Amino acid sequence: MIRRKQILIVLVTFGILLSGCGGGGGVGSTNQEVQPPQSAKTLSWESPGFFTDGSPLNPVTELQDFEIYVRQDATFGPTDQAVAVVAPGDRSFNLALLASSLSRGTIYSVSLRAVSTSGMKSDFSPSISFSL
Repeated sequence: MIRRKQILIVLVTFGILLSGCGGGGGVGSTNQEVQPPQSAKTLSWESPGFFTDGSPLNPVTELQDFEIYVRQDATFGPTDQAVAVVAPGDRSFNLALLASSLSRGTIYSVSLRAVSTSGMKSDFSPSISFSL
């Protein structure tokens, strides 16, 4: 039970924060109602501390990259394909870089996963919705 609480705390810490033009953002969850779309275009985050199996993730020595996922709903799963990969030292991503593959005015949900050098992945971060 303690490990699940630790994972939940890490996921909240790993939560997506949007900032930029027009205001901030909120943290949503795939198990909760999706937050209203934000006009912001910059995604920022913190590294999680655990993999999906509950084993600890040391971001200094084990982190290979972050994968960014985008869907029209907030139901992220293991078969989803990342739309972008970000270097381990980066902690932000400009969502406008995805504009060529997304439709203006459509509401999307975005989530992240950390990937280790051995290929292990963290859980999906809580999602947040946005539109371009």
